Amino acid sequence: MNNNFAAFTKQINNRFFFRQFLLTKLPAAFFAGLKIKAIDETKAVVDVQYKWFNKNPFRSIYFAVLTMAAEMSIGILCMGNIYKRKPAISMLVVEQKGVFHKKAIGKIVFVCEDGGKISASVEEAVTSGNAVAITCYSKGINSNKEMVAEFWITWSFKQRNSKTIPLAV
Repeated sequence: MNNNFAAFTKQINNRFFFRQFLLTKLPAAFFAGLKIKAIDETKAVVDVQYKWFNKNPFRSIYFAVLTMAAEMSIGILCMGNIYKRKPAISMLVVEQKGVFHKKAIGKIVFVCEDGGKISASVEEAVTSGNAVAITCYSKGINSNKEMVAEFWITWSFKQRNSKTIPLAV
């Protein structure tokens, strides 16, 4: 487990900091209205509300916005696990699969409970020095507790190389 996870959650739970982070680093998520509702070492909850900016012509939330919310529910756990790590770890989405079950109207809550798996994968990347891939699961539930969508997103973690290799002349 990353010893800096608590500092990360404190920072990310600061509404002003989080909105600024979204606006500067993830503007699509900012305008779509994604919000972190809860985060700890094992679980993250992100929600998105149907509104004018994230709708599709069928009066539901656009599929890309749902994908973005699912990715954030997993990605925020990944970020917490690599936050201020020594050595530094990079993270990258390498694969994504989504299944849509119901029309997404109202508020949709995405839950990822793979924090333990993510932590173990980051530790493996640190100890082995190799890239480690992990597939995480996030489910989207509506206000009636019905499954709206499911996502499986594969992330890769790799220790950053701090050495620069000179080019051959």
